[in-house]
Amino acid sequence: MIHSIARILQFAAIFVSCLGCLSSCIYYLTCLRAAWIFIREQKAGGGRTIQFVPAVSILKPLKGADPDMYESFRSHCLQDYPEHEIVFGVSDANDPAIESVKQLQRDFPASKIKWLVCPAILGANVKVSNLAQILNAATYDHLIVDDSDIRVESDYLRRVMAPLADPAVGLVTCLYRGVPAATVGSRLEALGISTDFCVGVLAARQLERGIRFGLGSTLAFRRAELERIGGFESFVDFLADDYELGRHFADLGLRVVLSDVVVETHLPAYDMRGFLAHQLRWARGVRDARSGGYFGLVLTYGLMWALFAVIAAHGAPWSWGVFGVTVLLRLAVALSMGKSVLQDAQLLKNLWLLPLRDLVAVAVWVASFAGHTVTWRGDRFELKNGRLIRIAPQR
Repeated sequence: MIHSIARILQFAAIFVSCLGCLSSCIYYLTCLRAAWIFIREQKAGGGRTIQFVPAVSILKPLKGADPDMYESFRSHCLQDYPEHEIVFGVSDANDPAIESVKQLQRDFPASKIKWLVCPAILGANVKVSNLAQILNAATYDHLIVDDSDIRVESDYLRRVMAPLADPAVGLVTCLYRGVPAATVGSRLEALGISTDFCVGVLAARQLERGIRFGLGSTLAFRRAELERIGGFESFVDFLADDYELGRHFADLGLRVVLSDVVVETHLPAYDMRGFLAHQLRWARGVRDARSGGYFGLVLTYGLMWALFAVIAAHGAPWSWGVFGVTVLLRLAVALSMGKSVLQDAQLLKNLWLLPLRDLVAVAVWVASFAGHTVTWRGDRFELKNGRLIRIAPQR
């Protein structure tokens, strides 16, 4: 009797793990096709002459110093573009980021650079609160919001603004690659961006026939449509503000477009604790913003399912075959995305960490369901239906 039950349980474990391997392989093939389509689009747009160059206000909310912050700011002043300005906003007049802005003003006296202190706290998301306040200082009707650690090439503005020539396009966003510090946590973060996060973005675009969200690496849009959705104030309490902005524009019937530009973010020197905390905050944000797709992630963890298959089958030769096919497809996705799409120069050096990164992703996915608190820039919040509720510090 006990032997029969054990056999049934083994068969069930083999069946479930093989089903997980199959779903993961289908997902990997979808990702490979999505990457191929994006590369084809990049090549098709590479030689075109861009005529649409409206004046642009770049809005940058700041809090604290980021790695290589000044160089990231500087890249926005080196644009091959006729007319643009940069408007920075901080909540604290003593914020250390201000010194980098002042240095930028000294080095580029001919550029339109200004910064404001935003005294009002309009909601739990201080970044969006600052955006709502610095918007009043923006001169132009075409706007870009990107994170303080984003570094761009000289043709960035021309290529990002080009899709907005079409009035049916409401928002332009773009992929990004991470440049890690020397720590293992930072390298795992960069590897996840190149081989998992951006992969998921392209897969979502493929499966959903478009995207309905934005990425904080770049959000380009018109002031008129922002006013139609109620301004930045309409999502000032949400953690995933970039996602919400894209969703609001899509709800207006406007297209959200993924630019052919890939930008760069220089990552902090995360220790493992910092890396896991950042991953958990991101995971819980996605869980609340895209709950259906987030639950479905369990069907894409190919390495986990392949290991389970080998264990459940007691190392039978066929289980190693399943393991090999799954791992090869996972590597193909990592290489096609990291090297061909994102041109991540650090990918090959960090690729040996991919098994660890994928297994950590499973652990973070499980842990994300165990609570609703997140830590963001030193502040703790409770997350409820995507909204942030500040947790008062204990005395």
